[in-house]
Amino acid sequence: MMDRTGRRAWRLGLVATLLSVAVGSAAQSAMTWNGTAASAPMAATASDAPSLAARPLVPAVNIAEVEAMAQQLVANGRIPGLAVAIVQDGRVLSARGYGVTDAHAGSPVDAHTVFRLASLSKSFAGTVTGILVNDGVLRWDSHLVDYVPDFKLSRPGAAEQVTVADLLSHRVGLTRNAYDRDLEANADVRSLTLRMANAPMTCAPGECYAYQNVAFSLIGDIVFAATGQFYSETVARRIFKPLGMHDASYGLEGLEASARWARPHVRGRGGWVPVSPKPNYYRVAPAAGVNASISDMAQWLIAQSGHRPDVLPAPLLATLHTPLVQTPSELRGSGWRRARLSSAGYALGWRVFDYAGHQVVFHGGAVQGYRTAMAMLPDRDLGIAILWNSESALPSGLLPTVLDRALGISGGQWLDEDVLPDESTQTLYAGKPANGAGADASAAQASPF
Repeated sequence: MMDRTGRRAWRLGLVATLLSVAVGSAAQSAMTWNGTAASAPMAATASDAPSLAARPLVPAVNIAEVEAMAQQLVANGRIPGLAVAIVQDGRVLSARGYGVTDAHAGSPVDAHTVFRLASLSKSFAGTVTGILVNDGVLRWDSHLVDYVPDFKLSRPGAAEQVTVADLLSHRVGLTRNAYDRDLEANADVRSLTLRMANAPMTCAPGECYAYQNVAFSLIGDIVFAATGQFYSETVARRIFKPLGMHDASYGLEGLEASARWARPHVRGRGGWVPVSPKPNYYRVAPAAGVNASISDMAQWLIAQSGHRPDVLPAPLLATLHTPLVQTPSELRGSGWRRARLSSAGYALGWRVFDYAGHQVVFHGGAVQGYRTAMAMLPDRDLGIAILWNSESALPSGLLPTVLDRALGISGGQWLDEDVLPDESTQTLYAGKPANGAGADASAAQASPF
């Protein structure tokens, strides 16, 4: 835990950062972050947008080498299926599938195979809210109780303090993952919201970070109350459709209605076993409801990297990617986090890391039988998304492997030896990619087991 002086310094630093960034249209009003009022932002102008041309030249990432590593991850049934997208400078360098959608059926994963995104869905919640803020429909400091009047918290006056920004940055004040176990036990989401009136709190709203799913998803109620349109319909209309995310959907029905989708897998005595998707976390749609293909995720990476200002203007992205609270627990866990991260924070539906001195905008997700990870490296204009249909941790090492290569960092090994290309493979892939490597190769080689 930080002491009071440290927390105050962090909050003041955040306010200074936000004051220096245009955070949307003139319709946006003054915001209050952690009790400190910020002046009303000015209207966004062309000069607010970061210059892509001014970014440093990017060391080339060997796409064929990355694709070879992805193929090795599904070889010999190590994991059932995987899909990877890499984008740079607004272009899709690779968006491919590997392995199979179902370990028993053996259908290949391709660029349009749909996966559950799990908590990576939170990035869509923050973004669609920001679009509504730009429209003047909402404000970042709008209060939850103005849209959900019966919302209560155990501390007197606390419920009235919770803002839109607090929800999207996990600063409601509840204990970590409040009522997730009840959600997994099929409790009704509405009843869980009402039970927050008696839930223990660790701090006042806006004062501390504790990751949420049930509370976070109240942003859906706000969107419905503000627009008169269901949350999932708003995301489809304002994000999926204009970005060309044609495979994307919400909910279990959306997943199962997809032309092709990856079945979730859990470990069994004989290896990976396909199971039915669990509906529980679909009930908190803003937190964990999106389904998408790797083709969709390539477009999401391009838009979040600033190359679709017609949908997501640069000042809005700057706001969405500005951390509002520290998350020091993110510095622990996997080896690459311990080795590469020096700071971590949560923004508006996004995590933001200092990765070996470079900003990385990140989010991951996990539900039964699915895992996801997405990261953007702004100063290299590079993004990567990884989706897989099993509970294996192996593919997560591909993300820092790509980041290290883009930054020219050596000394870390985040994948198993037999996944990394050997010297002869690196020589083979040094020239023109063979066998259709790259974005045009949407079909994968099946690797049934």
